[in-house]
Amino acid sequence: MSFTSASSLLFLLLLVLLPFVAGGRQHDLAGVQPLSRVAIHRTRLSLEDQAFVRASPPLLGLKGEDTEWVIVELGSPNPTPDDWIGVFSPANFNASTCSVENPEDQVPLICTSPIKYQFVNYSNPSYASTGSGTLRFQLINQRADFSFALFSGGLENPKLIAVSNVITFANPKAPVYPRLAQGKLWNEMAVTWTSGYDINEAITFVEWGPKWGPITRSPAGTLTFNRGTLCGSPARTFGWRDPGYIHTSFLKELWPNAEYTYKLGHQLFNGSYIWSKSFSFRASPFPGQNSVQQIIIFGDMGKAERDGSNEYSKYQPGSLNTTDMIVKDLDNVDIVFHIGDITYANGYISQWDQFTAQVEPISSRVPYMLASGNHERDWPNTGSFYNTIDSGAECGVLAETMFCVPAENRANYWYSTDFGMFHFCIADTEHDWREGSEQYAFIEDCLASVDRKKQPWLIFAAHRVLGYSSGMNYVLEGSFEEPMGRESLQKLWQRYRVDIAFYGHVHNYERTCPIYQNQCVNNEASHYSGMMNGTIHVVAGGGGSHLSNFSDVVPRWSLYRDVNFGFVKLTAFNHSSLLFEYKRSSDGRVYDSFTIYRDYRDVLACVHDSCPPTTLAT
Repeated sequence: MSFTSASSLLFLLLLVLLPFVAGGRQHDLAGVQPLSRVAIHRTRLSLEDQAFVRASPPLLGLKGEDTEWVIVELGSPNPTPDDWIGVFSPANFNASTCSVENPEDQVPLICTSPIKYQFVNYSNPSYASTGSGTLRFQLINQRADFSFALFSGGLENPKLIAVSNVITFANPKAPVYPRLAQGKLWNEMAVTWTSGYDINEAITFVEWGPKWGPITRSPAGTLTFNRGTLCGSPARTFGWRDPGYIHTSFLKELWPNAEYTYKLGHQLFNGSYIWSKSFSFRASPFPGQNSVQQIIIFGDMGKAERDGSNEYSKYQPGSLNTTDMIVKDLDNVDIVFHIGDITYANGYISQWDQFTAQVEPISSRVPYMLASGNHERDWPNTGSFYNTIDSGAECGVLAETMFCVPAENRANYWYSTDFGMFHFCIADTEHDWREGSEQYAFIEDCLASVDRKKQPWLIFAAHRVLGYSSGMNYVLEGSFEEPMGRESLQKLWQRYRVDIAFYGHVHNYERTCPIYQNQCVNNEASHYSGMMNGTIHVVAGGGGSHLSNFSDVVPRWSLYRDVNFGFVKLTAFNHSSLLFEYKRSSDGRVYDSFTIYRDYRDVLACVHDSCPPTTLAT
């Protein structure tokens, strides 16, 4: 069925163009949201009696698993090389589920995007001649049943050939994918998770306690959102999927460094209990505590598919490697900062479940802290600093709801957090940061509030490059930064002696010298000691999304550049010694590093623009 009204044609044109214009200068075809390539609104019904799709097993999660492999067998009497299988959840994906904003529009045959897809010949090279094949899909528990549909006509002109039987998890509503985060106090941990239980069905809580002590329960609050909360298409239309219920509980008065166990609970009103698996975490150190503390920082990771679903082969090819390499070393990780461009869902809501499932081995054990990026927040006329359509009309709602951060107002995604000898100031580049803005006042207060005797390592982080980058697009603009980026902030970094500033957005790795006002203020490259006279700026945007090239111009301040997927690890050994390591996600090896050795008096020492005026009075 096709649209006929002029408004509908305009709407369809937007859907087609959206992937190509989203993201502006940072995007090419490799950066197109894969689900947006499926022209699902053009689907025609072309069922064939001899075509079939069979999925097994029909019931998943019989032992409490929230991830399962499914075998899909299929056959077609008229196979073509562009036949593909789409995974739909809920299983009923016909026009009865449509929500049309304009009453004059005709309803399409299908108005919900698949949650993933594979071309049949991806793993069945002889399919075009035999007409039969087998595919393997990995499914996660997403609060609804699943079906598999066979299409011909490629992604641009899909024709529905056959639909499978329905499969489901034993308990689709089960609590899943916990995400830890630092609370507003150092001895508080937020636990956020997703389930299918609303407040009118169950009492929600976390059962937890120290490994050496009594168990207690803490209540959880429950949030959700609907189509009307979002800002446009595709988030409100083809990309919409019910997000379920997002619960957050705050575990308070934690003992520093203590090991805690926890599990997610729902007490149904009939008296029965629904439990998650058991998890554990280590509480944060006391601010200023002298112990080894290890931090992971990266941006722009996104998610990928372990079943080889080929829609992500070019979009976020390094995502799984980054995830797996961090998991492999998780015993030596205390906290993770993912500084913007989280899932790249771009309005396809199902992908946030996919992402939380992917990072669960990390986020269930250590705090997983976020910064907001353009792919979370930006949408025209919604208050974001940039008038782009990069979020796919999510306009911040998903990031603000699915994860917890210790911000005063999560709509303004800036916050500070302490971790032992570190003090972090996390900015939100999708809101105005310039001098005179509300965020500028926050940044100055955050930087000024740290006691450097206790917390000598002061870190600034944001998504867009507010400091320095020789990425191709910034150089073409002649800015070597996000326009207006450092003009207001560099005097704050210098005055308050920020050690390192981190950014994402540009999908590569780059490290500068200690720098102020475009000038290197230290000639060292790998060992820094003595007075702190400039901030080191690091782009760590190679978390997983398609890579960005550098320009041929190599500024004097650029010490190391790498077009590879990777992440940064900081290790504070004590109040005077810090190790910085850049690791590639492919092998976990260190490709760039430096050390800082410094005493408190070196932080106090006056350098250019870092000290207030003095008086001759005695």
